[in-house]
Amino acid sequence: MSEYMEIETDTTENPNVMQFYTNLTLAVETVERYGSVEEMEEGSALAQALAFVEGLVALEIDGKEMLVTSDGEMPWHIIISEISAIVKDFFL
Repeated sequence: MSEYMEIETDTTENPNVMQFYTNLTLAVETVERYGSVEEMEEGSALAQALAFVEGLVALEIDGKEMLVTSDGEMPWHIIISEISAIVKDFFL
């Protein structure tokens, strides 16, 4: 496993959706789709950890990428910071 992790973000056409890119594989073989916090709580270990991020309402994990949907209330800089910390703690 890598000794470091890069996480980059990119906006989408939808202001409530942000694309995350990493240098490590987050999901193997299948795309993980979670349409609610409740689904995340029942999903993979990473999805369960991310379910605690305030403002997060949906999640898709595909290989080295994540598509994150917020409720539009929590500022993105806070969500990005929390997700980055959780993902780094999870993989490093």
